[in-house]
Formats: sequence, structure tokens, C-alpha cells
Amino acid sequence: MAVAAGVDWVQIREKDLPARELLALARASVRIAVEISSAEARVIVNDRLDVALAAGATGIHLGGESLPAREVVRWCRSGNAQADFLIGVSCHSLEQTREAESAGANYVFFGPVFDTPSKQALGPPQGIAKLAEVCRAVRIPVIAIGGANEENASECVRTGAAGVAAIRLFQEAGELADLKSAVERLHRAS
Repeated sequence: MAVAAGVDWVQIREKDLPARELLALARASVRIAVEISSAEARVIVNDRLDVALAAGATGIHLGGESLPAREVVRWCRSGNAQADFLIGVSCHSLEQTREAESAGANYVFFGPVFDTPSKQALGPPQGIAKLAEVCRAVRIPVIAIGGANEENASECVRTGAAGVAAIRLFQEAGELADLKSAVERLHRAS
């Protein structure tokens, strides 16, 4: 539904699936993205470099418990992945963001910017001012995470963020028409 609604990226975040099931999900997602996406939606797999490569995904997203970004970048850029394979990193501080850029990451997720149940374990929201500071400090794209929605997406983009990532917004959309409408509003906001 997300690809049909016009999202730019789909992130596969299934941390509890066995490897074979995760690979099947990632392959199906890549196939769907290629078949129905007029904007060529990108599919990114969390944590599992092996699954991302085997599925033909656009890239991998690394979290705090993932392999070190510098090692993943070195391995991928040594001819082991396509030249346009993306490597992203979740960051929760300016220092982590600078380290991800130094390691060769293509982009970072930064947050939580706003309050959200899924990111409460990471501490209080960092806010728009911190997002703006991070965006000014690095040359790679920064994607705002944590409580991003249709109302605050334009505020994130005005700070210099390349876009927003959301979970709850898509879970609450329900029907495809609702999801398309939400994606259109997000695109207009950013």
C-alpha cells in the first residue's frame, strides 16, 4: 500500500523475523516497488546486509546495535555491492551524525525530533533547533524521525532536513485512499 500511495522509501524493519522470512519479505517488497512504483520507490532493509544484498534492495539502514557503519561502507565500497547501494545510520546526537558522515554513510536518520511512543527509550525529543543544528553540520541528507507527521513535516524541511520518516502516520492511515492522501500532504509539506 505504501508504494502504491507514492512513498519514496520503504524501510523493512522486521527485527524478529527469521532470515528466510525476512528475505522473502524484502524480495517481495523490492518486486512490488519495481512493478508498481512510478517514482521508483526505494526499499531499505534494517540491520541485515546479507538480506539487503540478496533481495536486491536499494540499501541498508544501520541502528545502534548494527554493524559499525565504517565497516559496512568499507566492505560495500570494495566492490561487494552496487555502487549506488545506500548506507544509512540512525543518529541521536550531533557527534553520531558527524561520525556517520565521516564513516561514509549516504544519509542519516536523526531524532527523535518530536515526542513519539516508539522512540521514548531514546530519551526526550531533541526538537527542531537541534535538528537544524545537525542539518547545518553535515553535507549528507538528514531525515527527521520521531513524531514526524503531516503537521510538522514542513517545519522539519525548513531546518534543512531532506525529509521525514514516519511509522504511526502510516499505521493509522487505514485504507489506501487515506494513505495516498497522507503521502500527498507530506510531499506538499516538504
